[in-house]
Parts: sequence; structure tokens; C-alpha cells
Amino acid sequence: MRELLTIGAFARAARLSPKALRLYDELGLLPPAAVDGESGYRFYGPDQLEKARLIAWLRRLGMPLASIRQVCDLPAAEAAVAIGTYWERVLAETADRGRLAGFLVDHLSGRGSAMGNLGIRYAARSEAGPVRDSNEDIAYAGPRLIAVADGMRGPGGDRASAVAVDALKPLETVPADDLLGALAEAVRDAQKAVGDGVTTLTALYWSGSRLALAHIGDTRAYRLRDGELSLITVDHTYVRSLVDQGQLTEDEAAVHPQRSLLVKALTGTGDTTPDLSLHEAAAGDRYLLCSDGLTAAVPANDLREVLSGPGDPRQTLDELITRAYDAGAEDNVAGVIADVVHLEPADSRKA
Repeated sequence: MRELLTIGAFARAARLSPKALRLYDELGLLPPAAVDGESGYRFYGPDQLEKARLIAWLRRLGMPLASIRQVCDLPAAEAAVAIGTYWERVLAETADRGRLAGFLVDHLSGRGSAMGNLGIRYAARSEAGPVRDSNEDIAYAGPRLIAVADGMRGPGGDRASAVAVDALKPLETVPADDLLGALAEAVRDAQKAVGDGVTTLTALYWSGSRLALAHIGDTRAYRLRDGELSLITVDHTYVRSLVDQGQLTEDEAAVHPQRSLLVKALTGTGDTTPDLSLHEAAAGDRYLLCSDGLTAAVPANDLREVLSGPGDPRQTLDELITRAYDAGAEDNVAGVIADVVHLEPADSRKA
């Protein structure tokens, strides 16, 4: 009969505590070789030491007990592969936690709004049209996210646009290596939040010099760079589709009676997907997000003229909205302007 070790002796040899051995027995991970029928005392064989030491080493690696059970049941070569795979995952997760820790340190110490050596100065404003009794247009601007949404007129339109933008706001405090993926996931959350409502949504999300764009509907995003104004979104409207098919000119589209008829919008059904794209930002860029209440009243040449002026984001946005209503706009108007600038950590981002 082989010589057995008491639980205390075996624990010392395996560098495990008796408490741990009792747990591993209860889990079926390392049952004793024999148990005294009267006292219930556990005894272990010397040939169990190798497995016990392996369990101890894996626990020191932080491997969960369920995974340890699987590794211990494998042949040595396969166990080695499994351990290597586990450790690669640990290193990746540790790197992610390190980035999160660094982000939180910067964010809480007031340095987190700067994007490397770039940041944005921004302003947001939403105004009810002179003949409107409700405002479904929402404008939001923060250190890393700007967004405009225009809810469908009628009951629930203002709620749809508001909850859609609210669903994106957690992005402000989430570090994102996969910038576009994080924004896409937030838009999916916005779809769920909208429920049976309908809204457009255009959003830009920054990290470093990169920015992610999500767009659905006829709210728009423009970029002014080196004096050139570019529309970086495509309207999801019936009239826009006719222009793309060559059935209407741009001038005809501008006065078409169905120019506001949407073919895509954000709804709770989730059966439409936004346009998603990545862009590179540069110091000196100026971005405008706006609802169709602005673009229907202010021509592109006037947009470029005002955006190219010397005013800061707040002054420029106020000037655009003033021009819209001076031109006879009756619709609600929402807009956000963000300037990409070099920032010191203590600089203010809000104009």
C-alpha cells in the first residue's frame, strides 16, 4: 500500500493551504486519495503533488478555477498551449486596464479633454422657429463629442432626438481604441432608446487627431479646412436620391416640395444603419453640425463666408442662426461648431 500524506503535510509540500485543499476537493479539482471514514480526515498521495503544484502555479497566475480544471485535464502539450493563450489574454486585458487608468487619471486631473496636443473649442445652440410651438432639434457639444439630432414633428419628436443624443454622451468618459466601433455601439444604444420615435442624428467623436462620424437623416456635417468648405455627410432624403440618379439638379433639389422627405432615419426598429466613417482632424479645422433648418435658409457660400470669419465658435454660430432667421427661416435650427486647436492641459475647451 502506498504511503499517504496527511492534509497538513501535503499542504506544506505543495505550498497550498489546507483550506485551499478542502476547497479543491469540494470542487472536484483535487480530491484526496483517501478519506478516513470515522474522522473525515483527508489523505493525499505523493503522486498528487505535481497536479497540486500546477494548480498552485496557475492560481498565482490568477487563472479562474474553472479554467484550471480544464487545463489540468489536458495532455501536457495542450495544457502549455492553453496557458499561453490565457496569458496573452491577461496581457491584453492588462494593457486595456492600463489605458483606462491613464485616461481616468488625465480626466480627473483636468487633462483628459485634450486630445494629445489637440483639443476642440466648441459651442452648441438650438432655437425654436418663429412659427413653431415645439423644438425637436437638439444640439450637444462636449470635449470629445458633438452631435445634432432633429426629431420628427409631432408627439414624441423632441423626446426621440433628446434620448438619441443622451445615449451618446457616455462616450465622453470612455477611452476608445476602436473609435468607430465605440460610436457604432453607442448609436445602437440610441436606437433602443428612441423606441417608437423617429429622429435624424449626426455625431462626431474625437480621440487624438482621429474622429469618427455617424450620420443618418438630413442633419449635416461640414468641415472648413484651409478656406475650403466640404460637406462630409450625404442627406438620406428622397430628393437626394433623385439628384444622385441624375433626375434632378442641385438647384431643383433645393426648392423641391419633397426635399425634407427622409428615406433613412434613426428608429427603434433597428432596420436602418447609419453611415459610419473615420477622418483625420488637423489643427485649424472647423466643423459645423446642423439641422436642415439652417441649411434650408443659408446657402453654402454664406456658410463658408461666416465659418471663415474671425469669430469664435459661439460668435460664429450666433451669426449663422441670425442669418437663417433674417432669411425667413420658419423651422427650428440647431447647430454645433467645433474648432480643432492646439491646447495646453489647462486651456478651456468651451468658447
